[in-house]
Amino acid sequence: MPPTLASLVQHSALKLTVRAGEDRLETPVRWAHVSELADPVPYMEGGELLLVTATTLDVEDRDAMRRYVRRLAGAGVVGLGFGVGVHYDDIPGALVEAAEAEGLPLLAVPRRTPFLAISKAVSAAIAADQYRSVTAGFEAQREMTRAALAEGPAAVVARLAAQLDGWAALYDASGAVVAAAPEWASRRAVRFAADVTRLRERTAPASAVVGGDDAGGDRVELQSLGTGRQVRGVLAVGTGGPLGTAERYAVHSAVALLTLATARSRSLLAAEERLGAAVLRMLLAGQSEIARSVAGDLYGRLLDAPFRVLIAEAADGDRGAPAARTSAPDPGAVALRTFAEGLEAAAARSGEQVLAVPDLDGRLVVLAADGGAVAAHCGDAYGETESEESGIVVGLSAPAGPVAAGGAYQQAEQALSVARRRGRTLVEHEELASGSLLPLLADDAVRAFSDGMLRGLYAHDATGRGDLVASLRAWLSRHGQWDAAAADLGVHRHTLRYRMRRVEEILGRSLDDPDVRMELWLALKTSEAPRPTG
Repeated sequence: MPPTLASLVQHSALKLTVRAGEDRLETPVRWAHVSELADPVPYMEGGELLLVTATTLDVEDRDAMRRYVRRLAGAGVVGLGFGVGVHYDDIPGALVEAAEAEGLPLLAVPRRTPFLAISKAVSAAIAADQYRSVTAGFEAQREMTRAALAEGPAAVVARLAAQLDGWAALYDASGAVVAAAPEWASRRAVRFAADVTRLRERTAPASAVVGGDDAGGDRVELQSLGTGRQVRGVLAVGTGGPLGTAERYAVHSAVALLTLATARSRSLLAAEERLGAAVLRMLLAGQSEIARSVAGDLYGRLLDAPFRVLIAEAADGDRGAPAARTSAPDPGAVALRTFAEGLEAAAARSGEQVLAVPDLDGRLVVLAADGGAVAAHCGDAYGETESEESGIVVGLSAPAGPVAAGGAYQQAEQALSVARRRGRTLVEHEELASGSLLPLLADDAVRAFSDGMLRGLYAHDATGRGDLVASLRAWLSRHGQWDAAAADLGVHRHTLRYRMRRVEEILGRSLDDPDVRMELWLALKTSEAPRPTG
């Protein structure tokens, strides 16, 4: 505890007596300062014990003393020490009355007690308090270090909360709460999700102080975790007031320990990425047994159960283009990194293994457990969003095993292509397999083929000499049955036969060829499909 007026009064060597403000003696004293100025306020910072002998003060003028004491109290001076036996044998009544009226503690300093002794006592008490704070901070650091080595980040958070006599919470790179102490703190930590998101958007290290009525009156301090441009997590601490020296040491120690725990070294990340890339290449090359042996403990469990292949890329269509020379981050790259961080956070929370490898085209290839937290995160976060909103497109394969990894990769690419064409963030291959082929005909290349094949027929119909397109559609829909198709059109079957001969002449193709009939049918369906907007 810092020195207080009460501790100075109780100091046996100082012999101070209280003449006013007895109920405010527990106020901390930041310094003891001597000034005989009639107005020392411009030189005060607040928290001082002001020592005077009334050399220049008109201490017997009640109005002057009221103004003097009022200015001292307004400037944050916590007490006034009056040296008796110098100019006055006792403290004048006007000053005592003014101090009592303002509630400012007034201490009588005997002549045998030099002001310097009071200043030394305050300085020594402040130094002792700082030493205790530093010692307590180092002890808290040792405790949290032992906890980090033995039990991990959650134990660090618990030790910190106990040290602060408050609460603490750890958020991962996605902004989710992964540890909190005491147990009730996880509910309170969720309230600051928006503040955590804003802090994560700033370059580490960064901090912010939030709180208010919604936080139950807490003062909440947020500290980012990370050693560079990317925030790896956020630490939140909630206390009843500003942090003291010991508490500040403890928070700084926790930030350092949690940064080490959450941000692995670049060399380790690069090694894991190379290993993951090697495992993926072996799987796609059909070398599943070798891939399993190379995967080891890092990815082995992932290959022992059905998994899905995800391929994600930026929605802007420039994934292979070099980055522009600008200080602003590329939105597509940021969206893809956010997606990857979300996958890693989901895997970490559930204890799943996930293999994520960037490819040469700037895409992200992911192997994730079927039915696991990573796949669920994709569906929950991106299943109903548009690609323009999320900034990425994702293709997801059907469940597969190591032997079928190559096929799963092709499925993910096909789903990715459809997702981009439809303007959706996420498309699953199973959705394509169980749905209709017709939505796939909205592709521009298919439409160009359709327009080219049917152009002659549309040109003929535009002259008003017959309706060859409608006749062809009716005939194909009836599988070449003349009577049924003619009845649908309301014409004689001979008329329909004549029209089909004209179709063959214009197209230069035989309707007896099943491939020609198939192509014509798809061309007709493409012409009916709604064209994409935007």
